Amino acid sequence: MPNNVAARPAVLVAVHYCSMVRYAQQRHNADPNRVYVTGASSGAMMTNVLLGDYPDVFKAGAAFAGVPFGCFATTDGSGRNSACANGTITKTPQAWGDLARGAYPGYQGARPRVQLWHGTDDGTLRYPNFGEEIKQWTNVLGVSQTPVLIDRPQPTWTRTRYGATGNQAPVEAISVQGTGHSLPAAGMAARAITFFGLDVG
Repeated sequence: MPNNVAARPAVLVAVHYCSMVRYAQQRHNADPNRVYVTGASSGAMMTNVLLGDYPDVFKAGAAFAGVPFGCFATTDGSGRNSACANGTITKTPQAWGDLARGAYPGYQGARPRVQLWHGTDDGTLRYPNFGEEIKQWTNVLGVSQTPVLIDRPQPTWTRTRYGATGNQAPVEAISVQGTGHSLPAAGMAARAITFFGLDVG
């Protein structure tokens, strides 16, 4: 069971999510190898928390306009970390990766794949968080920070893939030029579904 003191409030919520997942699996005979999580803004933060805390439950996640796992945690009892929101918290890939791995000490299994989205003009959770998320998850998944594919699925999107070039790369990151804190937008849900592999039998 995860034991991340720095992210404890989120972990308490995460426990309820995982209980719901397990309930659905048992009640509806759902496939445990096809469990995914996605969210925007605070939901993107929760997506990252769930992927870090429960790598044994979730196979992949898509975070729209979020921050790295552990970035928003505070120690003063406040509910908001302005430094994180403003994109001024930076760490090495190793430090970010250790933070996520530390959520589940001793876990040696597979880690969930991650898709990240962020608008370049996001004034709520600023754009530097996108780069920090990439540093974190490439480290957690053990792939190079150098993308193996860069393309533009839409004119304002720049997509980078890390560790593999296909639709289910370990890490996929999409930067959306000129967009604020208003994700997801048209066409993005379909890309997340493809990333999860839910558009194939």
